[in-house]
Amino acid sequence: MSNFVPPSQHRSLRACMVCSIVLPGSRFRREGCPNCEEFLELSGHDDAIQECTSQVFEGLITLTDPTSSWVARWQRLDSYVPGIYAVKVTGIVRTPLQTHQLAHTHTITQLPEEIISTVEAAGVKYIP
Repeated sequence: MSNFVPPSQHRSLRACMVCSIVLPGSRFRREGCPNCEEFLELSGHDDAIQECTSQVFEGLITLTDPTSSWVARWQRLDSYVPGIYAVKVTGIVRTPLQTHQLAHTHTITQLPEEIISTVEAAGVKYIP
């Protein structure tokens, strides 16, 4: 599948908070994350996509051959699939109480503890 995203869909781009791959939200919904799907299970789960991906990211890196790229090694992306990756991803997480009241959100730079535990149990070292 092509990684081309037309300019009209740039607002729908999201970055995975574990591996930093950048894809349209619809692709996360349809296929999940190509690097993290086995433990994040994003495919078809809108709540998981909202929790584990973010529209707030900085910089882009395009990798065609992550295994031989020094940039991929520097960003710890060398074991991931070719694609477009964010240099930095910032996420917004709502606490359960806030979700019901639609109150303020807290900006954080890492995933919730239960998701971090799942990621690390899958053998992936999570570095916020």
